[in-house]
Amino acid sequence: MSKSAELAALIRDRAGDRAPEFGLILGSGLGHLAAQVEGVAIAYDDLPGFPHAGVSGHVPQLVIGQLEGRRVAVFGGRSHYYEHGRADAMRLPLEVLAALGCDRLILTNAAGSLRADIPPGGLMLLNDHIAFAGANPLIGEPSDARFVPLTDAHDAGMRAALAAAALAEGVDLPEGVYCWFSGPSFETPAEIRAARILGADAVGMSTVPEIILGRFLKLRCAAISVITNMGAGLSNEAISHDHTKAMAPLGAAKLERVLRRFLRDDQAR
Repeated sequence: MSKSAELAALIRDRAGDRAPEFGLILGSGLGHLAAQVEGVAIAYDDLPGFPHAGVSGHVPQLVIGQLEGRRVAVFGGRSHYYEHGRADAMRLPLEVLAALGCDRLILTNAAGSLRADIPPGGLMLLNDHIAFAGANPLIGEPSDARFVPLTDAHDAGMRAALAAAALAEGVDLPEGVYCWFSGPSFETPAEIRAARILGADAVGMSTVPEIILGRFLKLRCAAISVITNMGAGLSNEAISHDHTKAMAPLGAAKLERVLRRFLRDDQAR
C-alpha cells in the first residue's frame, strides 16, 4: 500500500468514509475558515510525512467535514519552497487528497498587487500563472506523467462559478495572472517592474507548485489571492510578513463570503 493510501485510510478512520468534494488550501492569515468547518481536525503531526507548516499565520492541521452543506478537506497550512528548497513539499498531502476521492482543489494565498485597481483588501481570481521562481515540483518524477500540460491549469468552469458567486455577493473579483517568486525575501522594485512587463498582475510565494501537482494528480484547480500590499516600489507602505498577516483579514472576510456562496450554489446545481 502506498504512503498516500495508508494516510487516506487513517483519515477515513478518524473522519468517516465519505469522499471530500473539495480540497481547500488556506494561505497566510486565512486559517480562520478551517474553524468554520463542522468536522474532525487532524494535526499534521498525526499524519506521518505531512510537512510542518513553519510559517506564522498558518495552522498545520487537516480539517474534514461540512461547510455550507458540502464535504470539504481544509488544509490549514502549506509548506513553502522557501522553507527547505523543495518545490514538491505539498505532494504527499495532495496525493492523500486524491486518494480520498476528491477531484476539485481551491487554493488561497496572500499576494502583492501590481495593479492600482486591485488594492490591498481586494481579491484576485487567478486565470494563469508565471513560475518565475524557476523550480518545478515534478523534477525527479520518473514517469512520463511528469510532462503535464498546463493550458487548463486554472479550471475555466470553477473560475466561472467563483466569479458568479462573487457577483451574487457583491464582491469585486477581477481575474489576473499570478507570478510565483521563491521568497522568502520580498521582491525588489526592479523585479516588480520585470513581472509587470511579463504580464503579471500579482506576486506571491506559493500556490504555483500546488497547481502543478494538482494537475499532475488530475485535480481540477482554481485559486484566489487576497491582496495584502502593493508590489515593491508601487506605494509607500512598508512590506513585511507582519504587514501581510495584519492585512490578510481585510480580504479574508470577502473571500469567505465568496467561497461559502460558491459551495451553496454548487450544491444547488
